[in-house]
Amino acid sequence: MPYIKRDNHGQIVALLKEASDAADSFLPADHPEVIAFLGEGEGTGGSFDVLDRELVRVLEDLVDTLIQKNILRITDLPPEAQHKLLSRKRLRSQLNPSLGFLGRADDLI
Repeated sequence: MPYIKRDNHGQIVALLKEASDAADSFLPADHPEVIAFLGEGEGTGGSFDVLDRELVRVLEDLVDTLIQKNILRITDLPPEAQHKLLSRKRLRSQLNPSLGFLGRADDLI
């Protein structure tokens, strides 16, 4: 993995898990062209790392909302998940006490 498909200009347009007629060639997963195509290289503001960090915050806020609405109890979660959520919540409040659910209150308007 991955087999690649290129356009007429030689740019990667698709990554394929298996060889097929559509695949032009094979490149190792750590090849610079593959990394650039996936948006994980330097200067790619939309890298998966950035998106993952943003999604983690959304999921934390979702869990907080479910707990506040009594749909979920923190004790419903596995102990490891409880510990991680509470540790992140504690750290966030220490770093910036003005940040609460989804940011500052005036951001919710």
